[in-house]
Order: sequence, then structure tokens, then C-alpha cells
Amino acid sequence: MKRLAGLSTLALIISGTSGCGWLWGEDGYFRDRGSDYLQARQVAPMQVPAGTELRPIEPLLPIPQQVSDTRVTGDYEVPRPQRLLIAEETSEFSLQTSEDARWLIAMRAPSLVWAAARQFFTDNGFQIAEERPQTGEFITAWQTSDQLAPALVRNLGLGDGETRVRVRVEPGVQRDTSEIYLLSVQRPAGSSADVAWPETTANAELDRVLLDELQAGLTNSAAQGGSASLLAEREFDAPSRVTLSEAGSGTPVLQLDTDFNRAWSSVGRALAASDILVEDLDRSLGVYYINLAEGAENPDDEPGFFSRLFGGAPDREEIEARAERYQLRVTDVNGDIQVTLDKDLDTIAPADVARRVLNMLKDNLG
Repeated sequence: MKRLAGLSTLALIISGTSGCGWLWGEDGYFRDRGSDYLQARQVAPMQVPAGTELRPIEPLLPIPQQVSDTRVTGDYEVPRPQRLLIAEETSEFSLQTSEDARWLIAMRAPSLVWAAARQFFTDNGFQIAEERPQTGEFITAWQTSDQLAPALVRNLGLGDGETRVRVRVEPGVQRDTSEIYLLSVQRPAGSSADVAWPETTANAELDRVLLDELQAGLTNSAAQGGSASLLAEREFDAPSRVTLSEAGSGTPVLQLDTDFNRAWSSVGRALAASDILVEDLDRSLGVYYINLAEGAENPDDEPGFFSRLFGGAPDREEIEARAERYQLRVTDVNGDIQVTLDKDLDTIAPADVARRVLNMLKDNLG
């Protein structure tokens, strides 16, 4: 009925406007305006108050030199303007924050990131005291501010004491990504005390600024190209940190070797990459409410005129009739992250459906 009403409306529009010169004729609203610019008249330049600083304005769509001037009469086909090339600015390195931690996520393999991070510290005057490329970790020597790059010392606000930094690069949850953590400790200048590494940061502001500086340095290094450590490359990329297995009851379970915060965000990105619609979510319960019958929503996609006219977009009744709703649960079980699929709170999903969905997530996580 909805589509019939649309067709009737379109038929009335066509029959009511066909042959009407006011709409399509030479003086109609939809007439060809391609030659209107030939009728334009030049006016005197705008005068600005004396003493005002003028800045030249470059036209975004300049008229080519070969276009005919106002002395030419008749129709003229206006050439298409040259396309504006807009470079998309994206960064391969982003900062992530949780309640008690702050780290960098790099969209590069750990072998590349480890070498670039090490280069950043040596370029800024740090001496590497210990390095373990197999585990992606290196530790700098105790150093005073006069041994480091002045710009970095100024940004970090280092005083007269000595500083030491530990950097750790881990494989990310998604394939060919990395997570970068750093921790600093300080002691008085000239001291020989062996300061232990704390469980959490003891110099929150120093670590925050240093992580910002590292992000900027890695971004510049990525733009210029970097080298990889072959030793780190062999050790870092195996094995995968995402595995699909079965519980004792035969229920498929996706296991992620990470903490809940990163697992929750990574699963959300994997759902979007798998084109699965998330209708709602509850982070406190660790549940994504998904609909397998619909694709992931794109807020930029809007139905066009004819889609609205003919009812091309499905209405709510159609969506409800074909809905396949499930609950995707992200659970921390004694430090292990497990992802499972349920039909509802009291019913597990069919094994074949769960295996299909979890396999798609695994492909977009690992």
C-alpha cells in the first residue's frame, strides 16, 4: 500500500507538470543556467577603510583561462572545475586511558614499533641500559637532565635529579597492532639507590607528558619510514592472542588474552568491521545487544528522494518481523576474557549461530 501511494503521487506530479513551460521552459525554474555567467557585469572593487590590512583571497574554484569572456554570445558549456584533493589526516598512534593506566595503541606490528620507540629515546639522549627485544622491553640508564635533549627536558619539567624509564611493547588484540607502556622512576642526583619499579606510575604527570612526546616522535618516524628488528619480528607475531574454543557443554567461546577494558573496545570495533548491528549495549554488564538481520548502522547513510517516495527503506514493522536478536557477552573469568553469544539472559544461542558470529569477530580481532 505504501509503494502504491508513492507511485500514485509520482504519476500525479508527472501529469501535472508535463508540458508546463513555467517549470522546464526557457524561463522555467529548472531551466539551463549554464550560460548565466556570461550576462554578469563587472563592478568596482570593494573599498575597505584606510589602514586595514588586506589579505589576498585565493579562489577555491578558479575559472580556467580558456573560458570565453563577456563579448561572446550564445550558449557555452561550462567546464568542470578541477577536483580539490583533500588528504585525510589519520594517525597510526592513539592514546588510550583507563582508570589507572595510560598507553599508546599503534596500528603497526610490534617489531616496527619496538625499533622506532628505542630510536626515539636514543635520539633524545637516553642510553639503553637493558634491552630484551624478545619480550619487547628496554630500560634506560639513570641520567640527569643535562644529558638529555633540552627540548624534552623543558617539556618534561625535569629537575636536578636522575631519571630512568622502562618501555614495554606488547602485541595488540588486533592483528598487526601494538600497545606501548612506559614507566619512569626518579632519585636524587648522585644517589646509588636501586629504586624498584612500582606496580603503577609514581610520576603520573611525567609519564603522561613523556607518552605524549613518544606519540609525536613515533608519528614523525612513521611518516619518514622506519626499520624493523628481525629478532623482535620473529618473537612478537606468534602466537595469536585470540582463540576460539568450546566449553565443556560444547558452547563456542572466544578467548582474548587482554584485560576487560581493551577487550570491550576491541569487540565493539570487531562488530562494526563484521557489519553486525549493535542496537544497544551495557558496559557494566559487558553485553552488546546485536541484531544479525541488519547491517551495522552508518549515520551518514540517508534514504534518497525516490527511496522515501516508494518506501524503499524498511519500516519498523518489517525490521521487527525479520529481527534476529542476540546478546554478545564479554566476561572476565578469573582474569581471562571470554566472549559468548546468548539468545537471551536464560538461553544460549544455537551453536552454529554462535560459531559463525564468533568466527567473524575472531577474523577481525586476530
